[in-house]
Amino acid sequence: MAGGGLQKRRIEGIGEGSVTGAFAGLLSLTSDAVLVFDGLGRILLANDEVPSLFACPASGVIGSDVRLLFPPAVGVVPDAAFTLKSLPFGTDGSSTTLSCVGSAGQVVDVNIRCQKVRAPGETYLLVAHASFADDAARRDNERLVGELSRANRRLSGTLQIVLSTLDSEDVNTLFHRVLDEISSTMDAAGTLVYLAESDGFHLRGTSEAFRGGKMPRFMPFGRTIETLATREGKALRLRVLPPGRDALRQGRLTKREVVDEETHEVHTVRANVLPPFASFIAVPVWFGGHVIAILEVGWKEIHPMRREDAQLLDAVAEYLSVQLMGAFASLRSQRAEHLDAVCTDLRDRLMASNEVTPDRLRTVLTEASRELGASLVHVELDPAGGEMRAQLPIGGMTVLPFSLQALEEDVPEGETNVEGIVPDGDLAVWLRGRGEPCLGALVDVGELHDARSVWLMLRPADSEPMSDIELTFLERLADDIHEVAEGDEARTQDKHISQALQTGMKNELQRVDGITAQGLYSSATASAFVGGDFYDLIRLPNRCACVIMGDVSGKGVEAASVSAAVKTALGAYAWEGLRPARMVRSLNEFLLGFSRIETFATLFVGIVDLPSSTITYCSAGHPPAILRRAQTGELVSLDVQSGVVGAFHDMLYQDGEIGIGAGDVLMLYTDGTTEARDPRGAFFGEDGLRDALTRECACGFDGLTDRLLATLDDFTGNNLEDDVAMVALRFDEVG
Repeated sequence: MAGGGLQKRRIEGIGEGSVTGAFAGLLSLTSDAVLVFDGLGRILLANDEVPSLFACPASGVIGSDVRLLFPPAVGVVPDAAFTLKSLPFGTDGSSTTLSCVGSAGQVVDVNIRCQKVRAPGETYLLVAHASFADDAARRDNERLVGELSRANRRLSGTLQIVLSTLDSEDVNTLFHRVLDEISSTMDAAGTLVYLAESDGFHLRGTSEAFRGGKMPRFMPFGRTIETLATREGKALRLRVLPPGRDALRQGRLTKREVVDEETHEVHTVRANVLPPFASFIAVPVWFGGHVIAILEVGWKEIHPMRREDAQLLDAVAEYLSVQLMGAFASLRSQRAEHLDAVCTDLRDRLMASNEVTPDRLRTVLTEASRELGASLVHVELDPAGGEMRAQLPIGGMTVLPFSLQALEEDVPEGETNVEGIVPDGDLAVWLRGRGEPCLGALVDVGELHDARSVWLMLRPADSEPMSDIELTFLERLADDIHEVAEGDEARTQDKHISQALQTGMKNELQRVDGITAQGLYSSATASAFVGGDFYDLIRLPNRCACVIMGDVSGKGVEAASVSAAVKTALGAYAWEGLRPARMVRSLNEFLLGFSRIETFATLFVGIVDLPSSTITYCSAGHPPAILRRAQTGELVSLDVQSGVVGAFHDMLYQDGEIGIGAGDVLMLYTDGTTEARDPRGAFFGEDGLRDALTRECACGFDGLTDRLLATLDDFTGNNLEDDVAMVALRFDEVG
């Protein structure tokens, strides 16, 4: 493969002269009788063991008929022409035992194997030795005992590997147990596991002997051992060849050769992706038609690797595939939760300071870099010439190969941006060529104090590229820094918005082509026309819409004013194109800054995308919305849940997504619906709502919410204890 990629060559056969010499040496060394005869039965070649084992003609063995040595007529020249059928043994390589006349005239049981060989003309090779039943039985018994002992050890080890995965709740402990068991079972020096992510295979576990040691942390796709293992689809027995003289003269070894013990192919791979083994078995772990992990089981010295060992490890990998997939998801979840907590802590510390000074900003970014195992580099900008310079770790102050204008072309004015520096990217190649750390991310925090703030977070060349989880962490941190730095201005704007929002208390549903909508609000207090329940439907470009349903704590004018502020803010966020979870998160900070501490809200925000037939939503402590499928009548809950809005700064919000079809109906409601009680105190509940929705949808969509409210009135005896709001959307045109 060009450009430093994977190369291979096949080991050809040895020369013809060498074959002849090797065969002659073999004939003189072996204790078996060996002879060669042609298609006419003439003996062409025999070693010294032949006359020692058989009664041979006085004239000599060479040139005589091979049938003279075997029953039924030892020493008698047959009258019939030679045919293979006249031989008392087969010529297919199978083993036959015959009673022959030995060199001393005694009867000897001889074990014979004969097979046609590739040579000019018709040529057969025969190998024979005296058969001693007792010795053979003993040898077979010893061999079988050895095989059974080895198989028992492997079976016991495999069972222990399985048991190690059953009671482990911690992912790291699971990896350690399994990898240690594999190493013990295989008598190996150690075992490594690499898990596949979006950019390649990342080291995620080692056995005890290599824990904390220096070894390849990352293998990119298409250039390493995983290419061979994926192509073959099974475990490979690989041996690292010693470097040649030319390679040693070059100094640092950048490439090494490994030989496949199965095919004897030699492959050239980069030295920085080879494990610290002389012999190793690379095992692909398959799940759903994809290689999700690579196990490397190895020995520090050259070690004989049996085909059965590779097959055993393939079986272990097949069992571990589901566990590894779950472990992979758990590792990602743990990493995401940890980085989310770090980001929240850094944001809180920024908010606690009076001002985001350059020194304070550097301190926060340095801590983030340390968390990611990277070095922080500040990028200095020259607004006049557009030149960008950075104090690189090795080369010092250096002009970077891109300009401020190029950076601004990719990022809208006033927004933050984070871009991963990947191994084959232009910036990574440029940095690597100068011996600098070349993996990581470029972090653009945007305009702060009337100046653009841009940073590099760099890892060494043999490290892992930053994962999508780490880049998401940096994106959130950059947004937080930007928002906190502009906090005074933002808080002033939010105050003006909140004052203006006092007039936005009317619930309404805009007309959206492709959607039929209806909604209602019923206050628990007869004299109150406004309250904490609210809803909205906002028409967006490209046949999209934003549907909102919420419930602010409290009642009356104050709750209504907060709901109006929330509605207006969410409408502004929707027009900015933010995803629902991001909208709710921004709203959370807005409420914490503008309302009383005890005021909070539950909220459902959904973006309806008719062309893609999907709803992306964030349900923040709100009762789960219900989607009725037109085709089947099935009721599906939108049950991806997050925390309430306006209670805590570090609340985590997440998006859910569901597909929609033509005629499907989405039902939104506040908790006053399901918490309505009958005169005996029984709740209407979600089951009551689902039953009513199934019944009333069968009567048609028109007037659906009115009929549902009438059902509630009948259930409660016209005595609602809480406000009730409902919105029903029917999707008429999707796709």
